[in-house]
Amino acid sequence: MKKIVMYTGLLALLYQVSCTPKQEKKEEAATYTITSPLKIDTSFTKEYVSQIKSVRNIELRAQEKGYLQNIYVDEGRTVKTGQLLFKIMPKVYEAELLKAQAETKAAQIELQNTRLLSDKNIVSKNELAMAQAKLDQAKAETSLARLHLSFTEIRAPFDGTIDRIPKKLGSLIDEGELLTSLSDNSQMFAYFNVSEPEYLDYESNVKGRGDRKVSLLLANNQPLKYKGDVETIESEFNNETGNIAFRARFPNPDKLLKNGETGKVQMTVPLRGALVIPQKATYEIQDKTYVFVVDTKGVVRSRVITITGEMPDLYVVASGLAESDRILLEGVQKVKDDDKIKFEYIKPKEAMSNLRLKAE
Repeated sequence: MKKIVMYTGLLALLYQVSCTPKQEKKEEAATYTITSPLKIDTSFTKEYVSQIKSVRNIELRAQEKGYLQNIYVDEGRTVKTGQLLFKIMPKVYEAELLKAQAETKAAQIELQNTRLLSDKNIVSKNELAMAQAKLDQAKAETSLARLHLSFTEIRAPFDGTIDRIPKKLGSLIDEGELLTSLSDNSQMFAYFNVSEPEYLDYESNVKGRGDRKVSLLLANNQPLKYKGDVETIESEFNNETGNIAFRARFPNPDKLLKNGETGKVQMTVPLRGALVIPQKATYEIQDKTYVFVVDTKGVVRSRVITITGEMPDLYVVASGLAESDRILLEGVQKVKDDDKIKFEYIKPKEAMSNLRLKAE
């Protein structure tokens, strides 16, 4: 009985050993699909980090020294052109104006008396001219005093939204001290930097860039429902970054955008002679993107590539591949460097006609 059990166990072990190489041979015999990069003229939507600014954003500062007597607005409120915002205690400037007005009146009386005497040849013409000059000086002093008095009232120079008000009632305000900021948010500017090659493609390909429309992706990854227009490009490149600044204007009727926000401008970038590959033919290790290149003998070797753009299911390759290279399309997760595989080559257009993003 023991012999029977022993023979049974031995037969089971031999069966397992005999099955293992057959399974390995079956895996080795698998056929993988390969293809090549496709060279095409196309365009893709690229995102650029942008700074959002109001079309007008200014600081409102005191033009005279004094105590802050009145604050007529609150932070975050919308104001109209000419609306009174602050008043700095005007007593001193009111007194200066009254003094100047009194001196003007005295100069007018003196001029009248001098003119009567001059008409009777009692005084010379020079004295009459001096009296006239004295009156002109008094009027100038009055105008200056009135101007200083007007500076104690700070009014809105345009329609806009009030920012933070750091000073409170009764604060002593120095000349030039910041009272608040005023932003006109009816329309907004988005500033973003574009590389030199993209700038050249953008400017030289009029047909490809269409009507210069761009979109704005907000910080919560939601798009602004209004399209913007690229309306200006700076005159020179930044020597350190090699980029040039673009400016797009966006309407903001809902007042959703505020000065100082960030976002991403989405712009259609034309590409001529671009190399594109399926996304599922790639894999990533430590923030680097790789593909498996297959030689004529079927040996696979990993190669790092640089991605310059992304389209649905496709990557635009900047460097690392040539149009003649053959890359592994299916089975990226199943092979490793220096494996020798059997493969079936399909044309790039056929490979990209029915794509799935997930690598297999």
